Amino acid sequence: MASVDKFWAFALALLLLASPLLQVARCQSDSEDVVEAAEESSDIGIVGDDVQDFGDGTFPSAPGIETISVFPKNSARLITAGEETELLVGVKNDGDSSLNVIAIKASVHLPFDHRMLVQNLTAQGFNNGSVPASAQATFPYLFAVSKFLQAGTFDLVGTIIYEIDEHPYQSTFFNGTVEVVESGAFLSMESVFLVTLGVALLVLLGLWIHGQIQYLSKVLKSLSFSNNVLSRIAFTIRVC
Repeated sequence: MASVDKFWAFALALLLLASPLLQVARCQSDSEDVVEAAEESSDIGIVGDDVQDFGDGTFPSAPGIETISVFPKNSARLITAGEETELLVGVKNDGDSSLNVIAIKASVHLPFDHRMLVQNLTAQGFNNGSVPASAQATFPYLFAVSKFLQAGTFDLVGTIIYEIDEHPYQSTFFNGTVEVVESGAFLSMESVFLVTLGVALLVLLGLWIHGQIQYLSKVLKSLSFSNNVLSRIAFTIRVC
């Protein structure tokens, strides 16, 4: 019984290590909502790189504006260096005035020191990016990290810039980690982790089964020895 308890305790500890993967399920749920909103939203003209230059200044976020973002069909946030990645940005306007989305931009930072900028990604402008009061809309953002960026985990910060009554505002719709892999890489870090976890569980299961077999073997040998002793005692009694 002690070996059984140790096995399940160790298995539970390994599963707890995989708790960050639970975020994938939550992200997938959000993805369905944003993708559905994207299908219902009207056509939005994408300007591309030629957008209004707001300089390096930052703007406050407007009250009543909520944002959400998902990687459609890429809940693991896996980005291939040099290849285009799509990010959907949902905007909900609970304010009193209509807002006009100007652009979406993003940047890549080192995870252990957010002040260290790795790359400024291309800003993408929009036409017909109006979101009336008490309405919501979804905007696609296409970006690509440098093909020379080494594989690893980085922080991605995404910002949407908009105007309300001709006053500029901005909101951060994404501030989290992404995994960058080299082009042609077959396994991601999460895939390696899951494979390792599966192998570890199989090894533990094999060890547990082997231990149970040894335990049953000892019990059977003990019973066989006891039966032999009893048989000899019974034979001695009959002889006497």
